[in-house]
Amino acid sequence: MESGTRATLSGMIELDAEQVRVLGCLLEKERTVPDSYPMTLKGLVTACNQSSNRFPVVAYDGATVQRTVDTLKDMGLVRFVHPSHGERTTKFRQVIDERLALLPTEAAVLSVLFVRGAQTVAEIRARTERLHAFDTTEEVVDALEGLARRDEALARPIERRPGEREGRWTHVFAQADAPAPTAPTDAADAPFPVARNALETRIAELEAKVEHLYGILGEEPPPPSL
Repeated sequence: MESGTRATLSGMIELDAEQVRVLGCLLEKERTVPDSYPMTLKGLVTACNQSSNRFPVVAYDGATVQRTVDTLKDMGLVRFVHPSHGERTTKFRQVIDERLALLPTEAAVLSVLFVRGAQTVAEIRARTERLHAFDTTEEVVDALEGLARRDEALARPIERRPGEREGRWTHVFAQADAPAPTAPTDAADAPFPVARNALETRIAELEAKVEHLYGILGEEPPPPSL
């Protein structure tokens, strides 16, 4: 989503793109690097600006992230952990999972939707590997449908576009991810989009496996080479 894009959370809370990114990173890092959680401001800035497993890639400065966690605290979605026992830095933890009574599967799904935008079920399963190990694709679908069936839906499906093999899912803030109307695609034009979709899914799966290995080592993946 573009900076400044606003949307509604559960019919009660409005979030902008920076708030969505910060919440997604806190959800992610709580599960992938628990020894570094709650997060310092420096660590949260780094997480927001990762070049891997992020879309779009951003370049937030410390002031932007601090302002964002301040507003999220006022909304009751983030808590500050003040220094104690020799520590000198305030840290931050998310409580959106408590606020919305999210199951672990739902929190994992929302995390990748927050940091990557709309994705296919296969992409979501690949990218949640370090957050929650789904045994089957059906379990991912169950989590998505559970989010969509709430009285105030937190996720929604996006219909398959011409030339794609399957539709995508997005969280309720992702209006910018909804596909614009397109003219029907001729059958002769279909193979390339379908092949591209399959390639993107495979790349997502490989990215997730690489990130998992770096997570075992306790390191961040290197930025992709240009």
